[in-house]
Amino acid sequence: MGKVQKSTIDKKLLGKIRGLIEGARNSVSRHIDRTICNTYFLIGRYIVEDEQHGQERAGYADEVLKYLGKELTKQFGRGFSARNLANMKKFYLTYQTRFTDSILQTLSAKSINVVENESDTLILQNNSAKSLKDTENELINPIWQNNSAKFNNPFPLSWSHYLILCRIDNPDERSFYEIEAINSNWKLKELERQFNSSLYERLVLSRDKKKVKDLSEKGQILQVPADAIKNPLVLEFLGLKEESEYSESDLEKAIIDKLEHFLLEMGKGFLFAGRQVRISFEEEHFYLDLVLYNRLLKSFVLIDLKIGKLRHQDLGQMQMYVNYYDRHVKTEEENNTIGIVICKDKKDAVVEMTLPENNRQIFASKYQLYLPSKEEIRKLVTEKEK
Repeated sequence: MGKVQKSTIDKKLLGKIRGLIEGARNSVSRHIDRTICNTYFLIGRYIVEDEQHGQERAGYADEVLKYLGKELTKQFGRGFSARNLANMKKFYLTYQTRFTDSILQTLSAKSINVVENESDTLILQNNSAKSLKDTENELINPIWQNNSAKFNNPFPLSWSHYLILCRIDNPDERSFYEIEAINSNWKLKELERQFNSSLYERLVLSRDKKKVKDLSEKGQILQVPADAIKNPLVLEFLGLKEESEYSESDLEKAIIDKLEHFLLEMGKGFLFAGRQVRISFEEEHFYLDLVLYNRLLKSFVLIDLKIGKLRHQDLGQMQMYVNYYDRHVKTEEENNTIGIVICKDKKDAVVEMTLPENNRQIFASKYQLYLPSKEEIRKLVTEKEK
């Protein structure tokens, strides 16, 4: 009996210590990321200021970066090449307003007034004047950064994340990916994949102008079933080839084998509930290819896979499945069931004429097995906006 108790105590103690160590490692990692981003941002700022006051001759900026890269690499090693310094400069130019906003928040919290002098340099006024440059150290000061009750961390992602974000010219699109990376805790590979699959543009295609603006300010918010729909779904991770022959069961098996990837592509809040789920009535049996659940919408999501062209019969069959779940499976606390027919070829006219005008539950989404061309997707967005 004593041994059992001791074993239980040991496991509890081990769990506590593991949690403490993992938390400390995560905290250190986040602190390192913040310090790197904030430091590189200020380096970029110094470079830009030097160029603005530098010699007006061709090649001056390039010469400065080469000189700095050579000298800094001698002293600090890799990471400070002319190319990386150019990335730091771009980082500052992309997010320069965020620095001012963050500093102003800091000063406001400290009850320090901010004014502008004749040279447009921000001056801090307390009992004695203090220049903005004196405050820069606080941007990379661990005490400042860890005091989350007072100050806002301007760059919550890693430097590698911001290198990708800086390549995005559209500020609304850039803001969307940053918000989603933060809220969904995207690793670097996931951010790259979502950007390369044109997630922002695909969501834009299914939203009105107001909700498109919300994407850049809030990220993807699920309030109604239509918010969960992407068109097209990009399933390049399945490893199936466009030109090869495969059956609907092959497609289903490939999805199950890459279920985590599939749920990420479906979007926020999706959980796997079953495959080939049987429903029966009047001595007939029907099988749902996939059943998911969305915890944000509090709805079952039924998926039927079609490798060919969408037919009106497919939508009718999905309506039957949805009706069954609404009447016999979902609870009173849950919202109406959502049905999605994922097909290879979708004609909007078929969907429009088959489903009622007030439809809020049945959807069709096209899938493709390759990453879409940015130009192709942006062309569709432009046509939608006309």
